[in-house]
Amino acid sequence: MEHIKGHFADNYRAEPGLVGLVLVENPYPYNPLIDGLDLLVLVLIKNDGAINGTEHVQIEGKRVLVRTIDPNSLNEWLSGGENRNIIEWLVRGEILMDRDGYLGSVRERLLQFPDSMREQKQFTEFAGFLRTYLLAKQDLLDGNLLDAYSHVLTALHHWAHIVLIEEGRHPELTIWKQLKRVHPGIYKLYEELTVSPETLEQRVQLVLLGCEFSVMNKMKTSCSLLFQILESREEPWSIAELQSHKSINVLHVDLSLVLQKLVQREYIREVAVMHEPSDTGALELRYMI
Repeated sequence: MEHIKGHFADNYRAEPGLVGLVLVENPYPYNPLIDGLDLLVLVLIKNDGAINGTEHVQIEGKRVLVRTIDPNSLNEWLSGGENRNIIEWLVRGEILMDRDGYLGSVRERLLQFPDSMREQKQFTEFAGFLRTYLLAKQDLLDGNLLDAYSHVLTALHHWAHIVLIEEGRHPELTIWKQLKRVHPGIYKLYEELTVSPETLEQRVQLVLLGCEFSVMNKMKTSCSLLFQILESREEPWSIAELQSHKSINVLHVDLSLVLQKLVQREYIREVAVMHEPSDTGALELRYMI
């Protein structure tokens, strides 16, 4: 193993723009943490263009996944949840090289889990929860039970993530093991959905009832990031302005759906403004507190 570490350190030492190297070993034969290979080497490089490269190599009988990214992409992964494994890579991996201490500071920030990161993650999870919960309700009305089951199970995962984030825990690390201790009520719903002897329709309906309450109960706290942006100026915001905001543009969320639900619950206001002075036939919808 030391030879493999030395190989990658030597190969990248003179790489222009190198920020750092992280090595992650696969803990179990069937764990997909690093896509089924034996080792992962995460290469962080500063570059003018976006980098997100993947390579498979073999060294001393070990199959190695090499992922090359730039700091901006890393921040997007951490904020947007696009690559959930990134948290575990950075927390559990061995830092082989770390110029200017960048990777060490990122790891420390992850372990501290600051409010700004929590707000982004909670908003992302709530948006996913809202969409899959509503899809499950529609599937149930349409008589598509298997689709309803699939969507409500995903909604339950998002709900579990929200609860863990509220507790200051990263939901990417052992979700249900953590949740059983933190919130046994949601864990019980998970068991009811997956192993209960009741009919599939009854199980889905039971979990949807729990989700119905959670949607109303978690909406305001989960959208605090959006409320802060809306409150940052007196003028109403267009959907395009909100989507391009630096705190939201890295997140993978259905912002339109969240905005409409917040309007329906009267947490925010929807106002119609004239988009162009010459265009009297269409009004642009904007949003404000």
